[in-house]
Amino acid sequence: MGELIKDGGGGLVSLLHGRGGKLMVPKPFARDVFLFDTYVAGTGYVAGIEELEPHLNIDDKLDFFREPNNPHDAKAIVIKNVDGAKIGYVPKADNVIFSRLMDAGKLLFARISKKEMRGNWLKIDIKVFLHE
Repeated sequence: MGELIKDGGGGLVSLLHGRGGKLMVPKPFARDVFLFDTYVAGTGYVAGIEELEPHLNIDDKLDFFREPNNPHDAKAIVIKNVDGAKIGYVPKADNVIFSRLMDAGKLLFARISKKEMRGNWLKIDIKVFLHE
């Protein structure tokens, strides 16, 4: 049985064990694919958005969550910051394909590319990515 574990230094066992005999499991290939530029809709309806604004920074990651039971849009995608605070939605005009991707199990997220307070309305431009 010992012959099965021995390796001359160039086989699968040496690949998995790497240098010094430590087990090195290959990590799956993953990347973030840029899909689209858009904005966060509905920020004017989010209670406390003025207090949240200073904590939203350029390049911050924003998480997408499907909201299929939304009474206004069955394809709604809510956008939250990394702390879980709701900041708005993907615009209805942009969410048809994104909702289909998410319903198929794909992970979508955004990064803030620009933000600007316009009175009591916060305009947030985002870049949407697919994590694969």
